[in-house]
Amino acid sequence: MDPGLRRLNGLSRDEAEAELRTCCASRRWAAAMAVRRPFEDRAAVWEAAAKTMAGLGWDDIEEALRAHPRIGERIGGDAREASWSRREQAGVDGAGDDLKAALVEGNRAYEERFGHVFLICATGRSAAEMLAELRGRLANDPEAERAVVRDELAKITELRLAKLLGGG
Repeated sequence: MDPGLRRLNGLSRDEAEAELRTCCASRRWAAAMAVRRPFEDRAAVWEAAAKTMAGLGWDDIEEALRAHPRIGERIGGDAREASWSRREQAGVDGAGDDLKAALVEGNRAYEERFGHVFLICATGRSAAEMLAELRGRLANDPEAERAVVRDELAKITELRLAKLLGGG
């Protein structure tokens, strides 16, 4: 068995929940994942993560969203989640002032429309790509946007799980 999986499976329930919350800040998601252990292989982790995410209520999704900074905001600190977030949003680092200002304005408009932070799996995306996606999603109705947000959160969670297990 791979070392990362062996480590996750060997943690106490409380320790596992704490580790899993670095991947998705929903307490319900982390608790459900912790009790599904032991995982036989990484495929079982991904399957459990997807099923658990699909079963979350919107309140659980909102809890997870509160842990994500706005696109373009750099959070400080040494915590694992902060470090991951900074790397995930690296596409904003070289953006010019006009593009950064447009992201700030887009975030504001999005939050006014939907009542929560704009969430996108930012890994590998440029600031311009994220801004275009943000602007396009402003046209979504709330129900359609909730589906997109859940999908983006699932992508971020999967990437972070890979990092948690090592090799990601």
